Amino acid sequence: MKEVFAKRLKSARVLAALSQDQLVKDMGNIVTKNAISKYEKGEMMADGKILLALAKALKVKPDYFFRPYTVEIEKVEFRKKKRLSVKEVNSIKQNVTDFVERYLEVEQFLNISTSFSNPVANLSINNLDDIEKAALQVRKKWHLGLNALPNVIDLLEDNEIKVIEVDANEDFDGFSGWADGKIPIIVINKNYNAERKRLTALHELGHLILKLPDDLSEKQVEKKCFQFAGAMLLPELTFKSEIGNIRSHLALPELIAIKETYGISIQAIMARAKDLGIINLPRFINFRKWINNNRSEKDLGFYGGIERAFRFKQLIYRAASEEVISLSKAANLSNQKLAEFRKEFIAV
Repeated sequence: MKEVFAKRLKSARVLAALSQDQLVKDMGNIVTKNAISKYEKGEMMADGKILLALAKALKVKPDYFFRPYTVEIEKVEFRKKKRLSVKEVNSIKQNVTDFVERYLEVEQFLNISTSFSNPVANLSINNLDDIEKAALQVRKKWHLGLNALPNVIDLLEDNEIKVIEVDANEDFDGFSGWADGKIPIIVINKNYNAERKRLTALHELGHLILKLPDDLSEKQVEKKCFQFAGAMLLPELTFKSEIGNIRSHLALPELIAIKETYGISIQAIMARAKDLGIINLPRFINFRKWINNNRSEKDLGFYGGIERAFRFKQLIYRAASEEVISLSKAANLSNQKLAEFRKEFIAV
């Protein structure tokens, strides 16, 4: 009990991105930093009054501190800008671990067992041709054809990959890893637009499933995963049927039409055109200079599709409506107050 409390307390503090000093202050100085340190080392247990104060300051329910650990996140591929602090990185990782624990718990209540199968486990990736083959094989095994993908997040979750959206600033892109060594997870920034979510999610899929050479640099790995994401969104045959095999120039209305149809940014379209030899390197460099002051692609078309992770909440609604779990438990799993969950939950 003391060991679980110690680990949970530290996890909650890291999740809240608070130092021990900040936690003491947020609790109104009713405990010392030394006491917090001893709690986290398992040398002391908090009494009821302190436990409630900790829960309030850390914005968790008191029973959170005694929930057994069930999930370990391993082999994490984390993409971020250098401005993102270590404290923010650890907070995101802890948030994801907590979420995956709740995700797996609701699946257990519903007797749902999942087993992920890598659709390209037999392929080694050494060059762009291998990446193109991998994307086509994924599309074939997942029965996707060569048309535009309607909803990437749904597609991934339908194929046993847990997709988690986190509320983070623009310095965080995403990460992927494995829960308990066997459950694939992809984490993306919920504040990005749909095109960026789609590309990021498929980029992280590349990290999970592509068999890349061990001697590649981090930059080379990132490039190949982005190429894979582009190939998933715009297969070569589909792309060339849209714009042809060789082009000296591309018109902006063409790019906007492809963006709005396939849910891929103009920048990713042009990178794909360069990789496939449709445009030459100087043309791509000129484009990069042109787009540099409008990286958000303001007024350059809009993809109208919705990219949101729904499955976790749908499972909670299912468990609650079938009375497999109580509304109180459903609210707890949703990380919501009971009144808040009651308001959105309507059984018919």
